[in-house]
Amino acid sequence: MPENKPKFVKDSQVIMIELVLPNDTNMLNNLLGGRLMHWMDIACAMAAAKHCNNIAVTASVDNLAFHTPIRLGNIVTLKASVNRAFGTSMEVGVKVEAEDFETGEIKHSNSAHFTFVSVDKKTGKKMKVPEIIPQTEEEKRRYENALERRNRRMAMKDSIITDTEKKVTK
Repeated sequence: MPENKPKFVKDSQVIMIELVLPNDTNMLNNLLGGRLMHWMDIACAMAAAKHCNNIAVTASVDNLAFHTPIRLGNIVTLKASVNRAFGTSMEVGVKVEAEDFETGEIKHSNSAHFTFVSVDKKTGKKMKVPEIIPQTEEEKRRYENALERRNRRMAMKDSIITDTEKKVTK
């Protein structure tokens, strides 16, 4: 059973690097959005697993927007870490940068927030996750913002459930 003592954000940090190859691109030689989402999910899953020392599964993804294309041959760096823990779930932030290795130019391509839930391997039941201790000003800002995003997600979830119930009872 994983230990549940509080951890620092730095303990969950993951840096994942990928090279955009022809099989990763569309007909415009841009990275496929689905491939990037896959890489983002993997980076976030590793950060979540490092934080809870357990299997963590994706529960949701907040507003994923593509700001700038990532081109064939670019080096993609994904930086992920846990922003905040909530009982059995965690918000993991990921930032994506694309580097043109010929010019050295680095562009911020995407950012997103994933929610992961720690689950027991044998039973599939949710498991409690350790609290997170933000240290730097940036970590503290992300920690506070994570609560605001969670509250919005929960309100949206309640709204969807209420709307569905109204349709069923009509």
